[in-house]
Amino acid sequence: MISGIKSKFRDVEYILPVSSINAEVLHSHLKHIVIGLEDIGLRGLRKETSISEEQFGFMPGKGTTDALFALRQLLEKHGEKLKELHLAFIDLEKAYDTVPREEMWRCMRVKGVPEKYVRLVKDTYDRAHTRVRSSVGLTERFSVRVGVHQGSALSPYLFNIIMDVLTEGVREQAPWTMLFADDIVVVDESKDGLEDKLERWRQAVEEGGLRISRAKTEYMWFGGDGRPGSITLQGQLLTRTGEFKYLGSYVNEKGELDREVNHRIQAAWINWKRMSGVLCDRRIQRKMKGKVFKAVVRPAMIYGSETWPVKKAQEKKLEVVEMRMLRWSMGKTRKDRIRNEVIRKMGGVIEVSKKIQERRLQWFGHVMRREEEYVGRKVSSMQLEGKRRRGRPKRRWKDCVVEDLREKELIEEDVLDRIEWRRRVRNSDPLPLKGKS
Repeated sequence: MISGIKSKFRDVEYILPVSSINAEVLHSHLKHIVIGLEDIGLRGLRKETSISEEQFGFMPGKGTTDALFALRQLLEKHGEKLKELHLAFIDLEKAYDTVPREEMWRCMRVKGVPEKYVRLVKDTYDRAHTRVRSSVGLTERFSVRVGVHQGSALSPYLFNIIMDVLTEGVREQAPWTMLFADDIVVVDESKDGLEDKLERWRQAVEEGGLRISRAKTEYMWFGGDGRPGSITLQGQLLTRTGEFKYLGSYVNEKGELDREVNHRIQAAWINWKRMSGVLCDRRIQRKMKGKVFKAVVRPAMIYGSETWPVKKAQEKKLEVVEMRMLRWSMGKTRKDRIRNEVIRKMGGVIEVSKKIQERRLQWFGHVMRREEEYVGRKVSSMQLEGKRRRGRPKRRWKDCVVEDLREKELIEEDVLDRIEWRRRVRNSDPLPLKGKS
């Protein structure tokens, strides 16, 4: 094999339908063990069976929003008090494809998974063979002794078990360490402290057969003074970045949102163009166009917006783009001199800023109703020593929430009634006008 080619490509695995069904059945049982829930026949398992709170991927009650919110709040709190943070976004080389199978069985046993389930999972892997398709045909069948199956419902839970065992001695409480499957961010208040953490992470994962990619692991210095700074891993310099796309959302060293807003606009345009065959078809009812827009385009535009300390100018920018999309979808232009409100009623679409407000208040209610140990609640109430910078203070997420509460005539205690809270914070889309564009 030519040097350097192997790292650029990944194998694509086809799993037989019968194997997929077996994986689904195992998954339905094993997930209760992995997430620490009780089920009939699984009672009495050790507490160590449950996955750590630092793992946000494929876990109940957690998702990308939880991790994004915790990270943005951590950056915001430190930026407000002019304190530095040093972040490492760790990339594991082909993590799902390189896990040694023997390490997988060991980790399952360490987490207290009953032996009968270990044997069943092992059986699905031991009997698996593969062939390679090339330009000259298929190779002979051979067994693969590393990695988890691609496309299997069981694989994310197995990988979570492995990462939980391997990193048990090096993880810190969220938000200082957060994992979303193999997407890892490690944070420290000093550069030396971060270097020390990275070295301990390297030792931990490499002992388990995984490897940190030196080329793709990136370092961010939040709140730095512009001086060139760098960190190393085993003497190799890591890439320093001013911004990083974490779980689909951009964070940067200044805590600004402009790059993320532009990225959301770009993502919305991509989805709009993909659906333009429907959205620009004059034979299709406006009501249907509005539904497609709200189901496909708008979610891409406001992904992660509940965690933003968004400015009015940024909201206006999103609204301008949204109106352009809606006008084209309804077969109108500015020359037709039709007011924005009428265009919105044609498709039954409310302003994007109103939907951002709704999502932010819903998220605020979710955070406030969670237990005290929940990472989002801990970091949002974090108090740091120090003075704020002179001049006009930077807009904070909590400032947005306070404005929303005032506009909706709500108080924080109202979050306790979940059903009533959701009703009062909801900004409903208008009923669409009948007719075609």
